[in-house]
Amino acid sequence: MRGARDRGQVAIEYLGFIPILMLIAVAAIQIGLVAYSAQQAGTAARAGARAASLDRSAQQGCQQAVSAALSGRTTCGEARGGDTVTVTATVRIPSIIPLWDPIGSARKTATMPLDDPPTR
Repeated sequence: MRGARDRGQVAIEYLGFIPILMLIAVAAIQIGLVAYSAQQAGTAARAGARAASLDRSAQQGCQQAVSAALSGRTTCGEARGGDTVTVTATVRIPSIIPLWDPIGSARKTATMPLDDPPTR
């Protein structure tokens, strides 16, 4: 038989464990956002390099390649050298905790050859 002092013990143990579960869930979601931002930075760098190789705007190519949620958080830098163009895309990683953004940025680089102008 249970003693009178043991009543509610399981409920108290669950209440103590809920904050730990919530912290693990928040960390898992944030890790997913970091991975997604890194993937989007790679996509933006490749799209920006392709646009720049065709004498178009690398920044516009980058922003069109990423999801709408990250397009305002994406910047691209372009560098031409010889017969190639290199674009570095930087995506600021969003934080799921409002007003706290210590995560940083995901940065990826892509290089493409410059296309020759068509000859007629």
